[in-house]
Amino acid sequence: MPSIASRYRTALTTLVAVAAALLVAGLVLGQRDVERVITGLPEVHPTPVVLGVAAVAAAVIAVALLRRAAAAARADARRRALGSVHAGAVSCGIRNRDLVARLDELSRPGSRGVALPARFSIVADDAGISFWGGGRRPKRVAAFPWREVRNIRSDRTVVGSASVPVAVVRIRRGGASIELPVMLSDPRVGRYALTDAPFFATVRAWKARHRAALAAEGLELPPLTGAIPIIRQGAAA
Repeated sequence: MPSIASRYRTALTTLVAVAAALLVAGLVLGQRDVERVITGLPEVHPTPVVLGVAAVAAAVIAVALLRRAAAAARADARRRALGSVHAGAVSCGIRNRDLVARLDELSRPGSRGVALPARFSIVADDAGISFWGGGRRPKRVAAFPWREVRNIRSDRTVVGSASVPVAVVRIRRGGASIELPVMLSDPRVGRYALTDAPFFATVRAWKARHRAALAAEGLELPPLTGAIPIIRQGAAA
């Protein structure tokens, strides 16, 4: 079944498309009326204040777009750098306040707070699971060997008005047992959180690496946390 977030995006896209079509049709049908109204409007002379406000607004928008483009370029460079070393083990995460707060709790005493970028990289390889920032030279923000991971399960959280899946990774370190809610990012343009089959495939891969690493060290395997559904592409009704 499609997720709530997917249905919400589909409905919103349909509404925007219908509204745009109605607007275009109205302009075409009422072209003469529109032209008559426009020619009848009084001439407006922009004042210096209006021009200044417009210039500031344009500058703010330009800076915001440049910052987003720079962040996306850094994330892409980091993903390629990590992928060249950890082939098939790199995912993209979305920063959230709960995750940052709980990573801070797990930080070594005396260390600074966790500086996690808005879009960070996750490496789940044979050594454990780690979180990365930076660009062409990735910087490891936090790392947990598999023996410190108690279990991995899927759950859901609310973002705005939509419910999206999260991978909950329970870490046991220094007598503390803390759950990290990891929201995965969808790499497709115009998408937000990873959902459905790709999400569950990633979580299954993490669980498999976790169990294999513990078995190799002769450690106790984590308790089963329920089956993770396998969703076939195109099979959803």
